[in-house]
Amino acid sequence: MTDPKIAQKDPYVMELDAGKYFWCACGHSANQPFCDGAHVREAPGIEPLEFELTEKKQVALCGCKQTGTPPFCDGTHTKLP
Repeated sequence: MTDPKIAQKDPYVMELDAGKYFWCACGHSANQPFCDGAHVREAPGIEPLEFELTEKKQVALCGCKQTGTPPFCDGTHTKLP
């Protein structure tokens, strides 16, 4: 299995509508923080994470792909070299 690529060391803070989303777990998507299918060729074995919001909400989605609470940022990026 390939290790995820750090897309950015800060979270992606945004307001999302209620609905289903696919968070990029591999870090290779050109549509960060969402999956565009790049994992198929760039990071086989790392699948996107589906998550659902039941209402419009501001979120901080992990950009470093190292979070312990995927897809949400838990501050792990502050400990990266």
